[in-house]
Amino acid sequence: MEAIIKLFLTFMKIGAFSFGGGLAMLPLIEQEIVDVHHWVTPYEFVDIVAISEMTPGPISINTSTFVGYRTAGVFGAAAASIGVVIVSFVLVIILARRFIQIKDKPATKFVFQGIRPATLGLIMSAAISIGKTSFLDWKSILIAGMIFFLLFKLKMHPILGIVLAAAFGILLY
Repeated sequence: MEAIIKLFLTFMKIGAFSFGGGLAMLPLIEQEIVDVHHWVTPYEFVDIVAISEMTPGPISINTSTFVGYRTAGVFGAAAASIGVVIVSFVLVIILARRFIQIKDKPATKFVFQGIRPATLGLIMSAAISIGKTSFLDWKSILIAGMIFFLLFKLKMHPILGIVLAAAFGILLY
């Protein structure tokens, strides 16, 4: 029961203090599940992120469900998943009507102008952290570079990028 409560509170903290979606949550998720609680290793975290990105649903839900299940079974998965969404859910319910009234006010616009660069910084932090663990050798750097080029220069569909990356991984490793 203690593990289930710890999972719920940890993921509730992640959900409460993360802005900008799943990718922006990754640094906080990594800090909590890898550094603070040691529920997974850095390499397992990268694998969890990869699987969470490939499966349907938000990365935060997929990650919390996986870590919760691994730590405390089905009840752990439920506790972590509920924890990561509960604060946002309650805030949306409470603030939805009020936000319509204040969305065009200058103060609201200033808040969102401040949050946007912070979100970008969090996403960049996640990319660097995952990159440190993912770039194992020249082959992994080559795969990442090729997929990056195909996605951004040739506008290849991301699903095809995942499939090609997997195929290159099988061929090179």
